[in-house]
Amino acid sequence: MDRIDLRGTDTSGGIDRDLLPRAELDVEAALEKVRPICEDVHHRGTEALLEYARRFDGVELERVRVPVEALRKALAELAPDVRAALEESIRRARIVHREQRRTDTTVAVVPGGTVTERWVPVERVGLYVPGGNAVYPSSVVMNVVPAQEAGVGSLAVTSPPQAAFGGLPHPTILAACALLDVDEVYAAGGAQAIAMFAYGTDECRPVNLVTGPGNIWVAAAKRLLKGRIGIDAEAGPTEIAVLADDTADPAHVAADLISQAEHDVLAAAVLVTPSAALADAVDAELTRQVAATKHQERITEALAGRQSGTVLVDDLEQGLAVVDAYAAEHLEIQTADAAEVAARVRNAGAVFVGPWAPVSLGDYCAGSNHVLPTGGCACHSSGLSVQSFLRGIHVVDYSRDALADVTHHVVTLAEAEDLPAHGAALKARFDGGLPDTTDSADTEKGGRP
Repeated sequence: MDRIDLRGTDTSGGIDRDLLPRAELDVEAALEKVRPICEDVHHRGTEALLEYARRFDGVELERVRVPVEALRKALAELAPDVRAALEESIRRARIVHREQRRTDTTVAVVPGGTVTERWVPVERVGLYVPGGNAVYPSSVVMNVVPAQEAGVGSLAVTSPPQAAFGGLPHPTILAACALLDVDEVYAAGGAQAIAMFAYGTDECRPVNLVTGPGNIWVAAAKRLLKGRIGIDAEAGPTEIAVLADDTADPAHVAADLISQAEHDVLAAAVLVTPSAALADAVDAELTRQVAATKHQERITEALAGRQSGTVLVDDLEQGLAVVDAYAAEHLEIQTADAAEVAARVRNAGAVFVGPWAPVSLGDYCAGSNHVLPTGGCACHSSGLSVQSFLRGIHVVDYSRDALADVTHHVVTLAEAEDLPAHGAALKARFDGGLPDTTDSADTEKGGRP
């Protein structure tokens, strides 16, 4: 991997994010390519989806919705060890996400005046599960479990059709849906799938929110249709950053970098370390381990890309500044006192502490969610959770006396903003004038018992 040497550089004023490795992902340019696709689905619905399945996926479909019988068959034929692993992944994810549930909170602002925050699930959600280089039943788990724990009443899953499976999504994805009792599944991928969720078709009702990662066309469609639908994020290529010192095992670090580079040629693998000796040892391990991997060509291209590299720093303090500026999707801390260092991280989608919590654990069975912000968005956004599927609604309940006590303040602020009708809406409740708040004023001064 390329090296960026920040040793001896004054970074006290912050790290220039442009100095750090990052994949180029021009979503804006992709917008104009997905716009006509989305509009076509808007106007022609299922007919357009069937045409794009022929053009992009090389499959002839009669319908887009997957028959329930196909879901049951996929589960019945699922290898027992894969089923057991998925069931354990689901179990652990439920343990974590169940604890994220919100409870309604009522605050008494004044006597007779309350504000309640109600947490209401989104009514209908579309969950996107990518196809591409790999099969992602784990993404079914990570999308469906928090939505179910949030209480979403209507869930639909879509995944690209596969020519190898008669135009259906991969059977392991279908089996995962069946395990989770999701029976509304569609064989559609790319921008056209997002448009299906946004506009609806004769087979699929429109949704309120779309979640789940995908390629650049999916990200562009999400950006285009945001507003008509809610979205979780515009997911980019996967990222791993490792902050490590000379206590780290170079074989572990290299294996973890490779594990994420395996996803895609644009996947980012970044090592941040104050130890040149560790950097050299990791490079040697990468050479050795990549040669033995199944997806050697893809991994080699990812590690050699501009999005990957080793960043040399003066010390862990500067290393923390670098990883906070980078804001990785996945951040491993492999240092002495790893828990203490991890507690100081401010920007990351998920943080993995020490040598026994690799990113791969989080991908499948930690109980955490692996749908995480990429491209530096972890400095302002969170990963998928139960909260992603909930809306907070404020319920305001005031009595006549409580409103009377504050009316003069509301009228004053309304007139200060030159919106007198706002104040008039309150005065109308008191025969067109300001209410007598003498007793209330005395109360504020302690005058009323």
